[in-house]
Amino acid sequence: MNLALSEEQEILKKAARDFLEEKCHKSFVKQMEQDEKGYSPELWEEMANLGWIGLAFPEKYGGSGMTFLDLCVLLEEMGRACLPAPFFSTVVLGALPILNAGREEQKEQYLPMIDSGKAIFSLALMEPELEYGPKAIAVEATPDGDAYIINGSKLFVPYANVADYLLCVSRTSKREEGITIFIVDAKSPGVKYTVLKTMAHDKLCEVLFDHVPAAKGNILGQLNQGWNEIQKTVERAGVAKCCELVGNFQWVLEDTIAYAKERKQFDRPIGSFQVIQHYCADMATYVEGARLSAYQAAWMLSEGLPCTKEIAVAKSWINEVSPLIFNLAHQIHGAMGLTMEHDLHFYTTRAKPVEFSYGGDITTEK
Repeated sequence: MNLALSEEQEILKKAARDFLEEKCHKSFVKQMEQDEKGYSPELWEEMANLGWIGLAFPEKYGGSGMTFLDLCVLLEEMGRACLPAPFFSTVVLGALPILNAGREEQKEQYLPMIDSGKAIFSLALMEPELEYGPKAIAVEATPDGDAYIINGSKLFVPYANVADYLLCVSRTSKREEGITIFIVDAKSPGVKYTVLKTMAHDKLCEVLFDHVPAAKGNILGQLNQGWNEIQKTVERAGVAKCCELVGNFQWVLEDTIAYAKERKQFDRPIGSFQVIQHYCADMATYVEGARLSAYQAAWMLSEGLPCTKEIAVAKSWINEVSPLIFNLAHQIHGAMGLTMEHDLHFYTTRAKPVEFSYGGDITTEK
């Protein structure tokens, strides 16, 4: 296994970094935190024109025909830039399940819309039980002629406030694993959302489904057999989010080292003190471990290899080292790192929630 990036991936990485450094400066990120939508439609259109949204779609659906691993390279750069956009929710949580489990007519209908930037998707999975598992799904979909009627509430649905479609995970049988995924029009009259207050100021929403109709033709995959696809989706999302965090960590490491070289105390840079050098070395070790474990899992997923253990290792390692990296970064920055004027807070507030997402008892050894 060679985890070095290919020439094509290096070009993608550099192009993404150059574009995001120009378009996604921190003043823009701060502006989007206060924006009602939480993203810029103009920037979203530019990303679509660059081919980013359909990067991992086959060419026959308008995509670039690249791999999941290539997508993870792009996500790393987005994590480095703290990009505020519904990219993760649309591509990883919405499009990839359709690509993996959808019928051909569903792929032909939705994937070109996503690729062109004309449709935003999200996944409505979590409920007040706050567990990953079929028994935690209480939102019900009851048959009504040629449709199902969906009732219940979902929590932490990313960018539901701007979504055109939601993949709603619903209970359609009393059996524990009788779960079905529906493609739901997010603009239906019975769909109501509330944007939640979060530490990252991102657009996580509570979504209420009040007698929302979903045609039988909008079932994604098989009736009562949706949980297997949800497991795959959460595994992909966990690895993708790990790669996104690698970009987050890398920026924090580089910024902290630069600060340690510039900040002087006792007439010398603080980076000349051995304890600060040890802190930076520890951070570098943690970041490199995160990169290696995340990309190993991403490569194996991309190759279609069994990788349940590798996914769990990547998520576990990143969950373990994330608070360590940020504790050391804030200690080295001192009071400056705790101010809103410094950019470090953008990364801290975005990394913390990942420790509690896309993992847990949904991932079991096969």
